[in-house]
Amino acid sequence: MTDMTLYIGNKNYSSWSLRPWLAMKQAGLGFREVMVPLDQPDTHKQIKAFSGSGKVPLLEHGAVKIWESLAICEYVAEIRPQAHLWPSDPAVRAHARAVATEMHGGFAELRRNMPMDIRGRWPERNRQSHCTAEIDRVIGLWHEARERFGKAGANGKGDFLYGGFTIADAMYAPVTTRFITYGAKLDPATSAYIEAVNNLPAMREWAEASKQEPWELTYPVFRQT
Repeated sequence: MTDMTLYIGNKNYSSWSLRPWLAMKQAGLGFREVMVPLDQPDTHKQIKAFSGSGKVPLLEHGAVKIWESLAICEYVAEIRPQAHLWPSDPAVRAHARAVATEMHGGFAELRRNMPMDIRGRWPERNRQSHCTAEIDRVIGLWHEARERFGKAGANGKGDFLYGGFTIADAMYAPVTTRFITYGAKLDPATSAYIEAVNNLPAMREWAEASKQEPWELTYPVFRQT
């Protein structure tokens, strides 16, 4: 599917771009990526040239345009069912969707106080103290999914929330990098999950690319959905 183009922001900072990019990579899709640096004088003008929302990410697939991250992931799951991006069991799939959409629509304090900065290391800033309840909620969701479905391999064998990789893992992938960046104190099970996500070849590819970017955003301004 080389007629697919994914428009994204900086790989070091653009958490919402990472989510569908990772899902597409895990689904084995070939696609072209176009990166627009965020928080530059012409950023909005560049994005408006291809996206009516003025935000990234956006996926173009032929005549199809999808301008919202979770919707892109859902589209990928539908056109590549063999990738099993959702668990096959309806009850487990509903749980995975609830976990994914809670990330999509919530955790505002975590986003505000621990913005994604993959190549950064800021443990001394102790930003997690401003969003302790939300961090605890994220870790609780991970524990529940792993204990109920992951260890049982509800989506095949693997070390992810539901066994094999799903869209739920894609939605929380940026959070795993935040916990590393800000030196969050974690239990062994949470650390093991974070390691599994960040050891994915696609995640290593994204992280390596982030290190090559020249932009430094002191106060990242995310123009994403």
